[in-house]
Amino acid sequence: MTTPAGITVREFLMGDYEGAIALWNQVEGVEICEGDSREEIAEYLKRNPGLSRVVEADGQIVGVALCGHDGRRGWIYHLAVAPSYRRQKTGKLLLDDCVRGLREAGLKRAIILVAGDNPAGHEFWLRNGWEDIDGAIPMSIEL
Repeated sequence: MTTPAGITVREFLMGDYEGAIALWNQVEGVEICEGDSREEIAEYLKRNPGLSRVVEADGQIVGVALCGHDGRRGWIYHLAVAPSYRRQKTGKLLLDDCVRGLREAGLKRAIILVAGDNPAGHEFWLRNGWEDIDGAIPMSIEL
């Protein structure tokens, strides 16, 4: 896919943290919680070098995605695009970069979690070839 003029897709660096948090906080359907502190994101990026991505337009972060893997499955978290850059393939640029990186790392499958109250996000993933996991129930435990 051709990148639109003035748009850059690149690696998420720790210097992008404040801009990423600001974008995540303004986008409906992204929940900032434990695991999203500066220190925890730094560790995540260190364990998954080069996989997380940002989209910049005129020096501003307009899209961001955390991407990594556990050696078995790829995971994409917090993929978000500024409202004014939606429906311009910005999300697809992020997604394609993440998927490319996971494939290059040798992974065969990736998983995402979409909030139940985020129908626009769910539609984005479906539109880009992702599918619901029938019979799966997301679960967690506080450690």
